[in-house]
Amino acid sequence: MPIDVKKPLFWRTLVQWGFLLWTAFLGVQFALFVRHFETGGATPLYVRPPGVEGFLPIGALVGLRHWLATGEIHPVHPAALVLFLTFVAMSLLACKSFCSWLCPVGTISEALGRLGQRLFGRTFHPWRWLDFTLRGVKYLLLAFFLKIIVLDLPTAAISAFLDAPYWAVSDIKMLRFFTRISPLAATVLALLAALSLLFRHFWCRYLCPYGALLGLLAMASPWRIRRRPETCNGCGTCSRSCPSSLPVDKKKGILSPECTGCLTCVNACPQPQALHMAPPWSRRHLPWWGFAVMVGILFAVGVGTGMATGHWQTVLGYDDYRFLVPLADRFGH
Repeated sequence: MPIDVKKPLFWRTLVQWGFLLWTAFLGVQFALFVRHFETGGATPLYVRPPGVEGFLPIGALVGLRHWLATGEIHPVHPAALVLFLTFVAMSLLACKSFCSWLCPVGTISEALGRLGQRLFGRTFHPWRWLDFTLRGVKYLLLAFFLKIIVLDLPTAAISAFLDAPYWAVSDIKMLRFFTRISPLAATVLALLAALSLLFRHFWCRYLCPYGALLGLLAMASPWRIRRRPETCNGCGTCSRSCPSSLPVDKKKGILSPECTGCLTCVNACPQPQALHMAPPWSRRHLPWWGFAVMVGILFAVGVGTGMATGHWQTVLGYDDYRFLVPLADRFGH
């Protein structure tokens, strides 16, 4: 089906792939930065992009705990915490929008689902009881991480972790996970990709603890999908199109941690104004493009605040990386 440029799906796809390409660009730039130190300075030095710290969500959670306990943002990888807090704020104010508008993993997962639909003519759905059970896995993973980081680790242990060389090279180790991928990791990623071809948003729906956290926080968001019963014709197109299989056509408002604010239901609805994004206190709806602008502004404000307050660039300097990069593989073993 061709994408209508006047519909939200076109612009969301544009934002998704633009952000994915930007993320890939940062990854290449970071790889070239690391390569300079791996070669002993034989290759050109590139500026290290702090945005790569967005791939350190567990460390960001540790950083959050440290910030709450001490009142200080740890200076080694501050952008990790800034991005984490930005995505949390986006969820609290604009539904689970990070997952459906910006997350590179979500973009790839969604693309695989569309490819699977073209290859097989359809996507598949687990039995209802199995779907419900599997959806609980990501919440169990979230509970596990919250327990060991928020409840179990004393402040002294958290400070020791953030001061350790392992945390300093965690971004390098994440890079090498992809550039020096092990056979086991490659097999797991291939399996997840294959499952994403068959089942829409397999990773996001069943396994992502980050998405689970943002989804729970998003339930506090005033902005959510709302349906006008007097305008709705009850065709059910919205529910059939929903990536999360939510009963949009049966509810006046969608309050679910599974709703990502992707506006797919709005895009599919044949009745003008039957579905819209709005807070509970207003009957005036936010145009889909207004929601897109709000998502972009929230992201820009979060990152801009980190930059303006000096919590974006790492405190590590050239000499630190010259020492750490050649030894990165030794830390954590």
